Amino acid sequence: MSISTPNAISTPSTSPTITTDALIIGFGKGGKTLAAKLSAAGRKVVVAEASADMYGGTCINIGCLPSKSLILSAEQARRDGANSTPETREAAFEAAIKEKRRVTSMLRDKNYHKLADQDNITVITGRAHFTGPHSVEIATAEGPVAVTASKIFINTGATPRIPDIPGIHTTPGVYTSTGLMDLDDMPQRLVIIGSGFIGLEFASMFADFGTAVTVLQHNAEFLPREDADVAAAIRAQLEAQGVKFLFNADTKAIAPAADGGVRLSVAVKGMTRGASQACDSTPAGTGNAHTDITGAADAADTATTTSPTSNPTDHATMSHVQTKPSDDGEPRFAEPAEARFCLTTDAVLVATGRTPNVEGLHLEAAGVELTERGAVKVDELLRTTAADIWALGDVNGGPQHTYISLDDYRVVWSQLNGSDHPYTVKDRKHVPSSTFLATPYSRVGLNEREAKAAGLDYVVKRLPVAAVPKAQVMRRPDGLMKAIVERNTGRILGAMLLSAESHEVINIVKLAMDLDAPASTLRDMVFTHPTIAEALNDLLA
Repeated sequence: MSISTPNAISTPSTSPTITTDALIIGFGKGGKTLAAKLSAAGRKVVVAEASADMYGGTCINIGCLPSKSLILSAEQARRDGANSTPETREAAFEAAIKEKRRVTSMLRDKNYHKLADQDNITVITGRAHFTGPHSVEIATAEGPVAVTASKIFINTGATPRIPDIPGIHTTPGVYTSTGLMDLDDMPQRLVIIGSGFIGLEFASMFADFGTAVTVLQHNAEFLPREDADVAAAIRAQLEAQGVKFLFNADTKAIAPAADGGVRLSVAVKGMTRGASQACDSTPAGTGNAHTDITGAADAADTATTTSPTSNPTDHATMSHVQTKPSDDGEPRFAEPAEARFCLTTDAVLVATGRTPNVEGLHLEAAGVELTERGAVKVDELLRTTAADIWALGDVNGGPQHTYISLDDYRVVWSQLNGSDHPYTVKDRKHVPSSTFLATPYSRVGLNEREAKAAGLDYVVKRLPVAAVPKAQVMRRPDGLMKAIVERNTGRILGAMLLSAESHEVINIVKLAMDLDAPASTLRDMVFTHPTIAEALNDLLA
């Protein structure tokens, strides 16, 4: 049953208050799976979703699936040479966006009807907030609906974290990942603030489409949680695609450019090269974001300490040289701590992470507490600090993956179905991850850096992807494979795979780790040929 449909929102005037067995706030993976399970068990369920555009949750609407659809289209454009001219680039991008919209619309509709068509489930479109320990008010387009439920499940996901930069909220052309995936026209130039894995996926995708991409990283280290050799290989591949990086870069302000683009005022620590000119004195709309940072990137990487000069080969624009007083009180020039310049671009992606989506829920009315990081506080059973209220998915501060939200459903359902030994978060093993770059990067378990920090006795196994026959057949020989194996036990501690189809192969490694199988199991396993998976024979030899 539905109180709202994808095309219309209505609230029955005869029933402004609903009493139900379970209320699920948010239509994400964990919540929608739980709703179907509760309904099948004969429970009455209300699902509240703030937007009709989000039926099915983040993954199918603005996350995993639309981004992967665009990534595949971008790869096809690169292989076909459709990214070589402005006309073919635009056509390829337009087709990709059209296909992405088709896929998400289809999946959204299927997810909606999978719940709304069940007699035991009522879907209400509106923003929910707590009014008491077991009561919620949902603001729909036609007025509030009060819901009282025996059990409540918070499944509101996460939202992009927006840094406090002047102009970031008011300047046209500044996007989160959601907006950037729904553009009608492809940006010829793109600046990405943040070099985490979300930002890098978009950098790779748009570079494949033919966009000139520049990534700004606030510190000096690229992918600081990854092993240095793996991070270097990832960076090299992105740079081979044409992506440019500027490290120690702090965006100070964002404003409209005269040509309709976006102008960023950027400070780079340790950089001393470039023209001495303030950003606000630069004519708006000048320069090219892809070429402006060429010299700046070189300067940032080498951290030069020479006095700043106006170098015609450097397109960055510096603001000023810091001064300090001399012994006699007169000002004297000192080596600058940073240089400032302007970047002009067509679009900016803010990719600085995601934060739990708790705004407006009025959790305090139900006695639900937050962690120091702003997530809903839960225990190993995902119970909040209020009785009979649970939190599933990104909102509880766990790993931000759709499959973790699904696993959260298992944690909750194991309590509701009367299990004598409920499954807990502590029982969860070896969470894998994949980043869909032009060469996908996947990992599970400990990397070398973490194994060393833990004081473990380990052996490092390495294999260049160029040595894998299937990779050569696929004409995708770039990348490396790396595994960490405990020396005395042969136990697999972790694996890092930068290779074609790594997102499939990593699940084989995870399964072996979950089963406590030694590395020799995969070393001696009979795989089909030619496959990327058979590389595990050689990697673990």
